[in-house]
Amino acid sequence: MNQRTRMPHHPHPAAETLAQDLLIDAEIDDEGVQHSPPPTSPRWLLVLGLVLIGINLRPALSSLAPVLGQIKAEIGISATTAGLLTTLPVLCLGLFGALAPHLARRFGSERSIAGVLLLLALGIALRSQFGLGGLLLGSLLSGAAIGIIGVLLPGIVKRDFATQAGLMTGVYTMALCLGAALAAGATVPLDHWLGHHWQEALAFWSLPALLALLVWWPQLTQREQQHAEHWQVRGLWRDALAWQVTVYMGLQSSLSYIVFGWMPSILIERGLSPLDAGLMMSFSIMTQVLSSLGVPLLARHSTDQRLPIACVMTLTLAGLLGMLYAPVSQLWLWAILLGIGQGGAFSMALSLLVLRAPDAHVAAHLSGMAQGVGYTVAACGPLAAGIIHDVAGNWTPVGWLFGGIATTALCFGLLAGRRRLVKARAEQLD
Repeated sequence: MNQRTRMPHHPHPAAETLAQDLLIDAEIDDEGVQHSPPPTSPRWLLVLGLVLIGINLRPALSSLAPVLGQIKAEIGISATTAGLLTTLPVLCLGLFGALAPHLARRFGSERSIAGVLLLLALGIALRSQFGLGGLLLGSLLSGAAIGIIGVLLPGIVKRDFATQAGLMTGVYTMALCLGAALAAGATVPLDHWLGHHWQEALAFWSLPALLALLVWWPQLTQREQQHAEHWQVRGLWRDALAWQVTVYMGLQSSLSYIVFGWMPSILIERGLSPLDAGLMMSFSIMTQVLSSLGVPLLARHSTDQRLPIACVMTLTLAGLLGMLYAPVSQLWLWAILLGIGQGGAFSMALSLLVLRAPDAHVAAHLSGMAQGVGYTVAACGPLAAGIIHDVAGNWTPVGWLFGGIATTALCFGLLAGRRRLVKARAEQLD
């Protein structure tokens, strides 16, 4: 392996502090495993809790898009304002994820997740009240909750499933896809069943969050928080490879959140009914499961990851352009290609966080950097798509946005896919 020599760096103190705080790797020893007593509850109950939590990390994002046209017509908002509704939760994924380590150290990961699940249910419910103000506030709370949980869960998986981390990561990814697909496909039928009241259809998705909280509750009494060793990672925020991984993570995520936020609206403008548009997005998301599990396995046996990244980004762009311009009768084919591409692109981004890091501590900080900065970058995509639609009056010019983001993501992905390691190094603090 052509490993890059890890030389000491001295980044800006504020950036170093942010890097130290983004993930809870202070609870992990030098082998990447937290020293903590094993849980006394059945292992299947912990797995079920993790799966249910994973299912709840996307409905707040994917349930809005199928009824967004109805919301715009009833409240009287522009596409730009509607874009803000789709952008705000994604922006919060990056901004509020930084709170996760502080919550974990003060209350413990299990208690923090329980409290944030309650916040998620509250945020989803708020979107059905108080008009535009409730939608904005509920979107902010939901995004904050998802961002915090998204940072905490990988630490729990690494701690409690140290020898099965790959399998559990795959299960976690499948749960994310399942939750997103269910919300995208079921929100319009719920709206019809509830008498065309989009408020109740959106509020429904607070119930799975409460169910997850109920199943997770036994974990709150299983562990006592122990003193943790503290580690510091130096040089990460000045490392070019770390930024290449981060930009790739952010740009491929941006395309995903444009799909979550706007794809049903694009398909409705092309002539599909809201029900069919939601079902097609749901179908595309479900196909992500195949590539999200298969692509990382293939990539790990490659000399480097540039070829898999090039394939999945090409499929993603082809799928997006097909959904936008191809004949309506062929949309199912392009939905499959889009799902395979985006599932592979996301799983490759997650894999790079491990493959480009020399040890568990650097991997944890690189993950935090990529999530914190990457999701902030990703939030610009849905907003830009809404602005373009407002200016042009249709979705046709959005193809240029798709092309620009996908091409830039491919360039940074090819750089990040080279078989190298970041130069950052971990040091234990006294």
